[in-house]
Amino acid sequence: MEALIPSLSTLIEIAVAPVFLLAGIAGFLNVMSGRLGRITDRVRSAEKEMNSQTEAEQNTRLRREIILLWRRVKLINWSIGFCTASAVMVCGVIMSLFAGELWQVKLNVLVVTLFILTMLLLISALTLFLAEVKLATATIRVIRTIK
Repeated sequence: MEALIPSLSTLIEIAVAPVFLLAGIAGFLNVMSGRLGRITDRVRSAEKEMNSQTEAEQNTRLRREIILLWRRVKLINWSIGFCTASAVMVCGVIMSLFAGELWQVKLNVLVVTLFILTMLLLISALTLFLAEVKLATATIRVIRTIK
């Protein structure tokens, strides 16, 4: 049991980095879910406004805005999905580190593979998030040119 204590403390030191990554991903998920909520609120208000509107030009503007908002919803949903999958992979890395130590099995290939998958999923999530932000900016420009 005494030999397990030094290796366990070393393992905990190694597992700290993925835990910080997990905390960062959680913060990113919080930001994205907030954006999704605001987009959803805007879609609802635009649809309500469109139903009460009688001007054809105003309805056309609102319809175009709603289409762009739904594109943003799809992008942010995919981003949230990739980000969540990335967080699951981080949990897999941490679990593999501890399981390998507990059962005295070399899981180096699994740990590295899971970490690479984590980074690929996180890169995908960030790329989709950037696309959503760019679309949000484009939406503002489209709305201003129509008014």
